[in-house]
Amino acid sequence: MPHIKLPEGLPGIRGPMAFSPETAKPLNELAEILLRDDNNSLSRGDRELIGTYVSALNDCFFCQNAHGGIAQHYLQCDINFIDQVKADFRSMPLSDKLKALLEIAGSVQKGGKYVTTEQVDAAKANGATDKEIHDTVLIAAAFCMFNRYVDGLATEAPRDRQIYVDRGPRRAAEGYLNFDLYK
Repeated sequence: MPHIKLPEGLPGIRGPMAFSPETAKPLNELAEILLRDDNNSLSRGDRELIGTYVSALNDCFFCQNAHGGIAQHYLQCDINFIDQVKADFRSMPLSDKLKALLEIAGSVQKGGKYVTTEQVDAAKANGATDKEIHDTVLIAAAFCMFNRYVDGLATEAPRDRQIYVDRGPRRAAEGYLNFDLYK
């Protein structure tokens, strides 16, 4: 049960967003830029996967499944692939660049000072640009905030993971600026 009275029938982050539309707008604008902006050399799928991974590290059920469903859509993979990435991305068939960026994202999840020069150098050696490293750090930091927002208010979320898989294509198409979702 949520810690505060949130609108009913709006799981996860949707409830707090509807509760506070004035904060929902800039938060969603940030998500739109970080995850969907096409002026980015990281694919939308890769960016959603970074958010999914950080959400898994934070044990945020709603966010890891909601964004995992979107990542599945973009990456054309299944829930098992996403689960394996969350469990051990290093052994998965991902680019060395994405693995290096996930390493950085995992360090950001612990705290910004956990990111090392060696991790950044490894990412660059595997082809990551300064912009990709910047965006990885910002995505990871933003997801820590989003995860804490969702779980700090004890929001409710459907436990049937297939719901998130089924919603992934629709969420990918609509983006994060559709404020009707929060009504």
